[in-house]
Amino acid sequence: MEIDDQTRLELEAAAFRRLVAHFRAHPEVQNIDLMTLSGFCRNCLSKWYKAAAEERGLALDYEAAREIVYGMPYADYKAKYQEEATSEQKAGYAAAQERFGAD
Repeated sequence: MEIDDQTRLELEAAAFRRLVAHFRAHPEVQNIDLMTLSGFCRNCLSKWYKAAAEERGLALDYEAAREIVYGMPYADYKAKYQEEATSEQKAGYAAAQERFGAD
């Protein structure tokens, strides 16, 4: 199947929006668990969003990119949803860093 560039762009944007909506709907899924399983998390997605903006000459700071992904200021999200990492989560994260590398 051949997909033209505009359609591909629209599909990718829709997939991104759905991923962000899924993350917002599931704040119980901690970033450390995402990192352990997949090698990326909400913060990584925010960094990639910021980098994409900069590649296009747009000035977007990291906190603004985080707010786009989290749906609220990061400090508010962190206070409301982030839990202290367990020793098991920390060990899993360390193993993932070796497997996936640091972003």
